[in-house]
Amino acid sequence: MFRWPIFVYYEDTDAGGVVYHSNYLNFFERARSQWLKHMGVKQTQLLNDDIAFVVKKAELDFKVAARFEQDLFVETEVIQLKRASLLFRQRLVDDDGLLYCEGQVLVACVALSQMKPRAIPQNIVQEFDGGS
Repeated sequence: MFRWPIFVYYEDTDAGGVVYHSNYLNFFERARSQWLKHMGVKQTQLLNDDIAFVVKKAELDFKVAARFEQDLFVETEVIQLKRASLLFRQRLVDDDGLLYCEGQVLVACVALSQMKPRAIPQNIVQEFDGGS
């Protein structure tokens, strides 16, 4: 599991200081990108190699409204790893473990020039599969 800190900025909220619903997807995206960076994967290099990760499906369940100026964490784990896709479980929580939002995001690996599925690079598979 990967855990990434999120600070809720004013721009993330509506007029009432509550996180706008689509911004939870942004938080989750940021955490997945940071996980790749943490593993030493440079997404610019992937793009140069005609490889991209695209969201195929996202499902969110909102529990408690997150608010302006909160310090939160996105917890991310891979729950299914296939040849050309990854299914992530992601949760937005606070320091006490209170759950604000949880979701599953299916991400496909594609050959960018054709937007067709391709195998996830082996070095990334090994990282997500626990280095085995």
